[in-house]
Amino acid sequence: MASVRIREAKEGDCGDILRLIRELAEFEKLLDQVKISEEALRADGFGENPFYHCLVAEILPAPGELQGQGIGSRIIKTVAEVALDQGCSQFRLAVLDWNKRAMDLYKALGAQDLTEAEGWHSFCFEGEAMRELAGR
Repeated sequence: MASVRIREAKEGDCGDILRLIRELAEFEKLLDQVKISEEALRADGFGENPFYHCLVAEILPAPGELQGQGIGSRIIKTVAEVALDQGCSQFRLAVLDWNKRAMDLYKALGAQDLTEAEGWHSFCFEGEAMRELAGR
């Protein structure tokens, strides 16, 4: 099983974060839509008034496939914990319509499927579902 450590992102992680954004966009066949730069990530995430809150999952892989080891669930649960700590009432996830595995995971964790527009499903954790996910 892979070893996973989830932590707050640091400004020095911006290069890796941008690489991961591009890898995800390539997986989603949307690489042409990535317009953000490493500098913009720094300014938006680590400036005086950060626009977003970023977590990093450091995964030391075990041999074989990483899927099915609960890593995604751990990451989403940590997001719920951080969101509650920051006073958020919900958080949303977007997934392309062909990524059934992700949609099934979000639903299994208690997310509500809000919309189907332009090939995206929007999921929202709020209220009791978010507290239950965070174990509170």
